[in-house]
Amino acid sequence: MTVLVTGGGGRLASALLQGLARREISALAVSHQQLDICDPHELGPYIGKLRPTVIINAAAATDVDRCELHPNWAYAVNVEGVANLAEAARRVGAHLVTVSTDYVFDGAQDHPYRETDAANPQSVYGQSKLEGERLALPESTVVRTAWLTGMTGGSVLRTALARLADGDEVRFVNDQFGSPTFCWDLAEAILDLAVDQQPGLFHVVNAGETSWWGLVRELAELAGFDPEQVQPISSAELEPPRPAARPAYSVLATEALTAAGYRPLRHYSEPLAEFVSAVR
Repeated sequence: MTVLVTGGGGRLASALLQGLARREISALAVSHQQLDICDPHELGPYIGKLRPTVIINAAAATDVDRCELHPNWAYAVNVEGVANLAEAARRVGAHLVTVSTDYVFDGAQDHPYRETDAANPQSVYGQSKLEGERLALPESTVVRTAWLTGMTGGSVLRTALARLADGDEVRFVNDQFGSPTFCWDLAEAILDLAVDQQPGLFHVVNAGETSWWGLVRELAELAGFDPEQVQPISSAELEPPRPAARPAYSVLATEALTAAGYRPLRHYSEPLAEFVSAVR
């Protein structure tokens, strides 16, 4: 088996490569500079020559506000890029796994979203990711995840820790609820699906739900800071206002994953503690 990972400069790709190495699976990661998935004339010959068994697409336009302001960029990467990968994979008989988002939902529910619930994205980012899903399915694997963080690169949690260490008060919204997910746990689940070449739509997130305020407050406690440094605010109080809408509630249920015989991810508090231990 040979696995090609796109988005090679990102934190998820890094976790995927580590997982592939542990499984002793031959793998290659490529960044945007090395391979432009938006260009079928570049992508097709590359995939045709490499002939990977599995392609895991960890490349995406994920800056939600930039997507809102520059929809052409969002659609080029999240829609056309996925379409190009799906076509290239079909030509060489490779299995495609692509990563999507909780932003495909509008956030109006008060209970976890299942794979069968109707999507209704409220942002360019969410709409572009949903269209990418539809172009990949049904032959491919689509993994929806949420609130992703990792050891490498910048993250909300790293920024919060730095400010807490400086003694600053930090403010986080307490009216957006989701499923915090950590790259190393997500990567293992993705690899299970990839190795089995399991087609379909799967929600893959760490168990549990919280608000951003609740998550950063827990982070502060684990790191030994005063949790009262973390103050709640509403989304309406954010300054400056954000261009893109965020779902107020986007907790994901992982029923399809367990129904297919895969183990659900552990509660987010466990990898959160690992994160604090590693970066402190």
